[in-house]
Amino acid sequence: MSIYREYDIRGIYEKELNERSVVRIGYALASKIKGNYVAVGYDARSHSPILFEYLIRGLNAGGKKVLDMGLVPTPVNYFTNYQEWNGIIPSASVMITGSHNPSEYNGFKITIDKAPFFSEDIYALGRECEAMDMPTEVKRNVIKIDAVTRYVDFLVEEFQHLKGMDTKIVYDCGNGVAGVVTEDIFSRLKLKTEGLYVTPDGTFPNHHPDPSDEQNLKDVKKLLTTHGDIAFAYDGDADRIAVLTHKNNIKGDMMALLFSMKMEKATVIGEVKCSQVMYDELTKRGCNAIMYKTGHSNLKVKMRETNADLACEVSGHIFFKNRYFGYDDAIYATLRMLELIHDGIDLDAELAALPVVYSTEELKVATTEEKKFKIIDRVKELLQTPPATFPTIQDIIDVDGVRINFLNGWGLVRASNTTPVLVTRFESTIESEVKIYEKAINDLITQAKESLL
Repeated sequence: MSIYREYDIRGIYEKELNERSVVRIGYALASKIKGNYVAVGYDARSHSPILFEYLIRGLNAGGKKVLDMGLVPTPVNYFTNYQEWNGIIPSASVMITGSHNPSEYNGFKITIDKAPFFSEDIYALGRECEAMDMPTEVKRNVIKIDAVTRYVDFLVEEFQHLKGMDTKIVYDCGNGVAGVVTEDIFSRLKLKTEGLYVTPDGTFPNHHPDPSDEQNLKDVKKLLTTHGDIAFAYDGDADRIAVLTHKNNIKGDMMALLFSMKMEKATVIGEVKCSQVMYDELTKRGCNAIMYKTGHSNLKVKMRETNADLACEVSGHIFFKNRYFGYDDAIYATLRMLELIHDGIDLDAELAALPVVYSTEELKVATTEEKKFKIIDRVKELLQTPPATFPTIQDIIDVDGVRINFLNGWGLVRASNTTPVLVTRFESTIESEVKIYEKAINDLITQAKESLL
């Protein structure tokens, strides 16, 4: 059951994701899909095509026909749900990807009726699979579709106004699947680009495909210094982006502030880890700023519920409903960022004009799957009567873990939905107070952990 996660199914190839488990996943999933057609694509990992064959056996056995898009980025997989393929509109899509995990991992991101299939639906699917026998094998029923060409054509058409712009662009695909589409898009738009590690290679020979880790940005930063005006980096399945200038590594919440400049009174959703600067500045502009749970599935569902224009995660998931379909797409976000530059916006100047705050990266506290949510509950209890030395609390937001607003900043502790850790982050307008918030909340976490022994 450990492979069934909050947002997706994820595990180690052969050990956890093997013929027996994956065929059953496909068969059980087929019963959750009302229509006849499921679009399936996969990332660059060497075992992804093998898992594809296992999955479609299960889907076919469950009565579904498969639209095979082959090797694609995750955003191309999402894109297929909004397209007609020779009269066929898929009822669901499955992306076979390990995202930014090490090369031995793989998994499934599932969309049904254009909405994420996640949380209790995934856990229930897991329980069903655990109790199931292997389905009887049936005739293979697969139709090839060229989703990559359709996607590239769409973006090239949407961004014709960028054609031939002077900006020198460098980018790092990290040997993930972004390279399946980037070169063609950039070439057809006649952009001045230089790419690193563009060829997909699921062993990731150059660096780990996670652009939220500074270590993985060293090569593209070096190239930016000598050859570029702006740099982009992508994770393994291209639904997450890093944006670098000569002065800034622009996190997802600051990207949202920049993108929303071109939207009229936008509704923008951020996660609980986003800077207070983002929420305050959006409100000043007359936008509707909503704080919500971390997780790409949570944000997509909240976007549909609120008809939001934009959503973001600090880690680089950027979701556009404004002029797009409402899912996280790092390639599309690249072109929207270039559009800001094309329209004369100085990214560094805009960021420099924002209020100065001091913040930590995500800091992780090791625990166990069994205890992580219990610790959060205990922290909430302790906050009802905090220690006398605890910083003065303005208010508490508990939409996802606990975000405590202090006089000059905030601190966050939440349970990760994907790993056995607590995630913390701290921010203040006064640099010295960041450490004060960090110590105060870590002391509460320690107290909560000890009370559960």
